[in-house]
Amino acid sequence: MAQSTRSQAGTAPVHALVLQGGGALGAYQAGAYQALAGWTETLDWVAGISIGAVNAALIAGNPPDRRVERLNAFWERVSLALPVRPDAGAIAPVRGWWDNAMALWGASMGVPGFFRPRSWLAWWPQPPVSWYDTEPLHGTLCELVDFDYLNDGPMRFSVGAVDVQNGNFTYFDNRNERIGPEHVLASGALPPGFGAVQVGEHWYWDGGLVSNTPLGYVMGELRGGAEQPVTVFQVDLFCARGRLPETLADAAEREKDIRYSSRTRLITDLVRERHQLHRRLHQLAELLPKSDRDSSAVQELLAGSVDPPITLVHVIHRRKPYETQTKDYEFSRLSMTEHWQAGRTDMAASLEMLARQEPPRRGQFREIDYQPDAHAARVQPARPARRPAVSGPNRKDTRS
Repeated sequence: MAQSTRSQAGTAPVHALVLQGGGALGAYQAGAYQALAGWTETLDWVAGISIGAVNAALIAGNPPDRRVERLNAFWERVSLALPVRPDAGAIAPVRGWWDNAMALWGASMGVPGFFRPRSWLAWWPQPPVSWYDTEPLHGTLCELVDFDYLNDGPMRFSVGAVDVQNGNFTYFDNRNERIGPEHVLASGALPPGFGAVQVGEHWYWDGGLVSNTPLGYVMGELRGGAEQPVTVFQVDLFCARGRLPETLADAAEREKDIRYSSRTRLITDLVRERHQLHRRLHQLAELLPKSDRDSSAVQELLAGSVDPPITLVHVIHRRKPYETQTKDYEFSRLSMTEHWQAGRTDMAASLEMLARQEPPRRGQFREIDYQPDAHAARVQPARPARRPAVSGPNRKDTRS
C-alpha cells in the first residue's frame, strides 16, 4: 500500500502509535500493529497506558522483524486456553454467559504470565493492598522485551503512570531516562487489583486513573516550530458511542466505555482548537504592516505557533453484541483471537482510507475515523467551508 501521507516536498512523515489501556482488549492493539507493520516498518514513537504500555514495550523492545512474533507470544501466554477450544458459532446463544464464566475463572485463578491471586498467608495479620501479584508479568516482560534495545534503539517510547502519594501524572520516556520493566508495570498497576509499583523513590498506579490515553502527551511534544508531517495512529479499546442500557449489566459496561474513552475525544478537540488558534494568529499577523509583523514583540507572540500537519487516525474497538462489562478482564483464547483479528481488520481498513487522502497541507489537522458501517474523515481545512470527499455515507459527528 502506498504511503499517502508523504508531503509534496518529499519530507518523510513522523509515525506515532498511541495505545489506550483496556486489559484483555489489548489483543486488539496487537492485531492493529500487525496490519500497521505490513504497511510501514518505520515507526518513530510508541506510547501507551496500562495494557497499551505492555504492547508498546513489546514493540519498542524488539527489532521490526520480531515484533509481531513477540506480541503473539505474549498474548498466547496470557490467554486462557481450554483443553478443547469451543466453537464460536456453537456457543453463540450463550456467548455472554460463557465470557463471564471465563472472566470469573481468570479472576479467581489468575492469568498465566500476567498475575496470580495472593496467597491466603498474605491476608494475615492484615489484608494486603491489592488482590493480585504481578510478578509473573515482570518475568514475562524480562523474557519478551529487550530493554537495552528499547532504550538504545531508534524508537521513542513513553508510558504514563500516577504517583500514588501526590496524585501527579508522570510519563516515563526513554528520551529522558532508562526504562526498565518496573516502568511498564507501574503504568498498568490498576488498583485494587494490582498494587503500586516503586520507581525510584516514588510509588505509582495505573495511568488510566487520570488519562487512559497518552495522546495528550504525544500531541504536546509534537507542537512548536516543526513542519514535518505527522501521522498519529490512536488505537482505542473503549468506544464512546453505544446503545442505551437496558439492564444493570448494560449500565456497568456503558459507564466503563464512557469513562475510559472520554479523554481521547477531549484531547482531539483541544488539538483541533489549538491548530485553529495558531492559524488565526498567523492570519492576524499578516494584516499588520511588515515593520510591525517583523518586530520582536510580534515574533515572540508567534513563537511556537507553527504546527506540523497532523493526521490523526482513529482505530477503535467496537463492542460485539455478546460482550459485557467483563470484556476487559476476560482473557479466554477465543476472545483473544477475535480481538486480534478485529484490530488487524480495522487497521487495514483505516490504512485504505488514509491512502485515499491528499497529502496534508501546511498546518492542517485532520482526523480519519473508520467505522464498519460508515467511512468518515474529519479535516480541519485551510478554509472552514471545505471538506475532502470520502467514500461511503457521511455522518455529522463520527467521533469515537
